[in-house]
Amino acid sequence: MKLKLSLFGITKEIVGSSELELTAPDTQSVAGLMEQLRTQYPKLRDLTSCAVAVNSEYAADDYQLHERDEIALIPPVSGG
Repeated sequence: MKLKLSLFGITKEIVGSSELELTAPDTQSVAGLMEQLRTQYPKLRDLTSCAVAVNSEYAADDYQLHERDEIALIPPVSGG
């Protein structure tokens, strides 16, 4: 299936784009997606954490993705 991701902050800088389209297995989970992304973009492994939101809600690692899901990578945020 084809997945479309929105990227923010450091994830956007690592990938080089604010959006990314990729092909994934039909039974892809959030954890599987993150492993696929870390393989394609090894610098993502340097992040201490990175949340994944699916359809505007944080998603657990075992959440099964669907082709029309709105997926966003949300990196750690610092500030004061």
